[in-house]
This record gives sequence, C-alpha cells and structure tokens, in this order.
Amino acid sequence: MKRFVPWLAVIIGLLVVATVFRQCLQRGAANYQTATITRGPITQAVTATGTLDPVVNVQVGSQVSGNIAKLFVDFNSEVKAGQVVAQIDPALFQATVTQAEGDLANAQAALELAKVNATRTQDLFARKTSSRADLEQAMATLHQAEANLKIKQGALDKARADLDHCTITSPIDGVVISRSVDVGQTVAASLQAPVIFAIANDLTKMQIDTNVAEADVGVVKIDQNVDFTVDAFPMETFHGKVVQVRNAPITVQNVVTYDTVIGVSNPELKLKPGMTANVSIVVAHKDDVLQIKNAALRYGWIEIGSPISGIAKSVSCFRILISCRVPQRGRMSSYPWFTVRSV
Repeated sequence: MKRFVPWLAVIIGLLVVATVFRQCLQRGAANYQTATITRGPITQAVTATGTLDPVVNVQVGSQVSGNIAKLFVDFNSEVKAGQVVAQIDPALFQATVTQAEGDLANAQAALELAKVNATRTQDLFARKTSSRADLEQAMATLHQAEANLKIKQGALDKARADLDHCTITSPIDGVVISRSVDVGQTVAASLQAPVIFAIANDLTKMQIDTNVAEADVGVVKIDQNVDFTVDAFPMETFHGKVVQVRNAPITVQNVVTYDTVIGVSNPELKLKPGMTANVSIVVAHKDDVLQIKNAALRYGWIEIGSPISGIAKSVSCFRILISCRVPQRGRMSSYPWFTVRSV
C-alpha cells in the first residue's frame, strides 16, 4: 500500500499541472464570432420630427369689435365659401349707419343752398349790384358744401362696411377644425383681428413641417420619398414626398435647422392636424447588395490582464480580421461567412 502513495501523488500532481496548463491555453486563445453575409436592400435616410398641418389653413377673424350674437357652425362642420358662420350684434353699427345717412342728407341740403346762393350772387354781380367779395364768398361756400358732401358719403360707406362685417362668412370651402369663441363673448379688434374659427380647406391633402439639421439638409432634395409614423398608429407606416426645402434658417440656441415641407395624401382621414410625425427622408436606396454586420466595423478598447504580473493593461484591441467567401446568386445558404477576431 505504501508503494502506491508516491505514484498517486505524482498522478494528482500531473492532473493539476494539466488543468492549469489547459486553463492558460484557453485564456490566451483568440475569441471568434461568426455571422452570415447576406444580400438585401440598404437605405440611407435623414430622420427628423415634424407636425402634420392642412395644406390650406385659414384663420377666420373679425374686423369689428362687439358681442357674438350667433354661431352657425361648430367643430368639424363642413362649410362652403360665402356661408355665414357667425354674427356679431349689429345694433351699434346700425345706429352708426342711420346717423351717417342723416349727416349725408344734411350735407346734400347745404350743397343745394350753396348752389342757389352762388347762382344768385353771380346774377347780382352781373348787374353790378353785388361786390366781387360777395361772389367769391358764395363760390367758396359752394365748394365747401361739395367737399363736405363727399366726407359724409365716405362716413356712410364706412358705417355700412362695418355693419356688413358684423356678418362673418367663410372665405373657402372646408372643415372647421377650431372654434375660439362662444355666444355672448366680446371680441375686440383694436390692434389685430381676433381669430374666431380655423378652417382647413381639404384634410385629404396634408403636409408635414419638419426641421432638418444643417448637417443633413445638403442631401435632402425635392421629390425624395419619405416614410413616417405617428403615435396614433405606431404599427403603420405612411408615405409622402418632399415638396419644398425652404432657404430661411431657423436658429434655436445656436442650432440651425431648415424647414422642409413634406406632402402627404390622407384619403382615409386617419391623420389629424397637429399630430407629431417621426420622419425618415430616403436619400439613397439600393436593392440586392451585400450586407455585413456593423459589429465587424467597430473599433474599441479592452482590458487584458497580464498572466505574469496580474496587472491589467489598457491596450487598443479590436484589430478586425474579416475572411469571407462572397456569396453567389442561388447559393446564398451554402457557405457565406466572415470571422471577427479580437487580438
């Protein structure tokens, strides 16, 4: 029994040495990752976000101030050009028209009197029974009466126009997408016309206003295809085309962008005004080309431990070695492959 103890110790020692040696070999061995080279489409796209808007969106306001007496349409109402959509209380404006008509009649009477006086004075001056000063005074009074008549006529026309503006009509055919007032509310048009309705001409044709960064605007051209999604339909992709790249820069916190308008067809009326669109402008597209994983083109850093000192050394690591066999048409599944080796 004692003779086998030394041999058993030797065997155990050899096993330990073999295990350690094997682990060292495995630690120093190169790691390989393999992936298949495929064929398929490749697309280069510029991404941006934008807002869906009607192509023609008219804000209907009021040119006069007053109380809203009646509203004839509401949200989503279809309207025609010239249709009455709201009515402002016309009482004050009707009184102004009546007053202007009276002033005009008074001016007409004064003009007739001035004409009679001027004719009489001319006859008396011809008979040398009136002085030239009287004649000149009569003629000046006549001219003043004529000018005053024009002033009163202009005041009447203005009063009638203000009265007509109490009736608010739609300028275009379309759909009401916004209403900003209620019956009884007072609108003041002192500085700018208050907005009462927003009317979209045709919701089947919309556009997306996107802000494209200055680094990407150089590759964006008119008539390029566009794919976009909205949060309301996350699983559905909509399509459009670039219709305009505006030259006016938009600068926000030193970031320069350019407004790019994308035309969109909306026959099913799924898209609503104001929706946020996630846009991909297709600037280049190729079909049936070789595809290699992006991991084969990356460069990084790795921490490699020294087996002697145990001190980790930071070295530049990924030297990419790609060995591949170019796939042939009809034999794609046979042996296309590439190897990534980290050393």
